Amino acid sequence: MSVLAREPARPAQLRTWPHAWLLAVGTVCFGAFMGQLDASIVTLTYGPLGAEFGASLAGVQWVSLSYLLTLTALLVPIGRLSDAHGRKLLYLYGFVVFTVASAACVLAPTLGWLIAFRVVQGVGAAMLQANSVALISTCAPPGRRRAALGIQAAAQALGLALGPTVGGLLVSTLGWRWVFGINVPIGVVAVVAGVFLLPRTRHRSSTTTWDVTGLLLLVTATTAGLLGLTALSGLTLPGWVAPALFVVTAAAVLGIVAHSRRFAAPLLDPALLRSRAVAAGLGGAVGGYLILFGPLVLVPVVLVAAGESELHAGLVLTALPAGFALAATTGERLLPASWSDRLRCLVGALAVVCATGLLVVVPLTPAWLVPMLGLLGLALGIFTPANNSLVMGVVPARTAGTGGGLVNMARSLGTALGVALVTLTLHTGTAESAARTALAALAAVAVALVVSAWLVPVRRPGRDPGCSRPRSARRARC
Repeated sequence: MSVLAREPARPAQLRTWPHAWLLAVGTVCFGAFMGQLDASIVTLTYGPLGAEFGASLAGVQWVSLSYLLTLTALLVPIGRLSDAHGRKLLYLYGFVVFTVASAACVLAPTLGWLIAFRVVQGVGAAMLQANSVALISTCAPPGRRRAALGIQAAAQALGLALGPTVGGLLVSTLGWRWVFGINVPIGVVAVVAGVFLLPRTRHRSSTTTWDVTGLLLLVTATTAGLLGLTALSGLTLPGWVAPALFVVTAAAVLGIVAHSRRFAAPLLDPALLRSRAVAAGLGGAVGGYLILFGPLVLVPVVLVAAGESELHAGLVLTALPAGFALAATTGERLLPASWSDRLRCLVGALAVVCATGLLVVVPLTPAWLVPMLGLLGLALGIFTPANNSLVMGVVPARTAGTGGGLVNMARSLGTALGVALVTLTLHTGTAESAARTALAALAAVAVALVVSAWLVPVRRPGRDPGCSRPRSARRARC
């Protein structure tokens, strides 16, 4: 086997060190940080991109949506490939692709080229994100998975937190191109760290089948649905296009269901999705990230329309991911250890309902937005790690890449819907009235989070909240 197709081993001293898993988690956090920094930082470029390329908000949003669609389509199939060929291998190659594509975005001559380079960047990001949850879940010791996933969620939140501020600063000073250039040095460091600190894959799946039909149906469903929302958001297209795209979306979804029942190794495994914990957890991941990313688009538009600068808008917006990071890092220690993942999800979801409800009625000024966005971030920081742990707790180790791909696919789908739905509401009226409509929609999604958490089955006594098997089998399973 070629050297380039093998996973490089860690140094012998590191493999035997009992705390080596923390270094692996820290390395994965590079990817988590980088992906979320990129996702949040780009929203600050919408205005300058529209001005430079003469494009509408509906057109410029595809700088984000092209990236997110690529993620949504590729996370599960890349997760399957990683289960068979090595999660560390594809993770490292993902960093290389992401870093090179980021450099290409810096040099993009037109909006079309920028969107094309963002698609390539999305391929690299899919290779990273499909393996991040799996690498953490398989290397963390028994009972520490939720804490490890909380560290990863905090790294994501740190990327989100720095994104608006760094993005606003870069856009206001050096220009939008540096928003993409910042990824390059981070990527170089992360590749080197990954080679030496990430463990090789111990449990592999024998399934190597590539479900091309399922992949095409998934791409069709997500692309047509988001294009339909974009058509309603002001993109210049004939009036019949949006309804036609939604019909195509519905047909593709039905096709996915029918194909998954017939194909031997479908892209979306019905056996996994039939689990109530997995189905409810994936629904929670979609809703949680929709609520997290909706304000990242909404708040800068509202504040800039009110006369604030991009930098000031970014500073205000930082309260949301900062609250998320605080809760994700301290929740494991501050919340009662006896609380199950399900109970943490319920508490977090109820707090999200309170925060989004308050945002609907308070004035949309910096003095009110900072504490309300901070509260929303805290609530999502409680909900998200527990929700991720619920899903990964019932996924077998040999298919951890597939399970991680499903979690991250749900996240990216929620992110894309948050961007698209907020853009749609902003097209319906003035910034103030449209913002109220968008926030009311987020509050409705928050109620759905409570329902999804409530639908998760209660664990039987004798099970560790951080592991889905009885204590006698914990070591073998986790």
